[in-house]
Amino acid sequence: MFGEEAIAQQLSDARAALRDAVESPEANQVEPVTVEGADGLLRVTVGPEGRIDELEADPSIMRSGSQFVFEEVKRVVNAALDERAQAMGGDEPPPDLEAINESMAEIQDRSLRQFQAMSASISDVMSKLHGSR
Repeated sequence: MFGEEAIAQQLSDARAALRDAVESPEANQVEPVTVEGADGLLRVTVGPEGRIDELEADPSIMRSGSQFVFEEVKRVVNAALDERAQAMGGDEPPPDLEAINESMAEIQDRSLRQFQAMSASISDVMSKLHGSR
């Protein structure tokens, strides 16, 4: 049978895992994504935080004309962002781990109080049953 201590320990373990994820988000980040374009003359890197970290261009790319360069930058940036989104597992924003941890704490506290009240009621009933013999 699950005891109060076992339930409390499971909830505490879950909260500790969430707390660790909140305190060290870098452990859950996606690796930087680098995409090249214009036959290697252009390179874009999206960093772990999802922002453009590097934008490198060989000066010879300017011979292709500004319109080509702008279109190629747009294409390469979008490709890098798409690759990062795939690496993260979808288009959904990451969950707010701090809010989840706070909710877990509230649920744990409320559940333990309810469990204690239920346990006290069961003990009371058991005492009455054993006392009526």
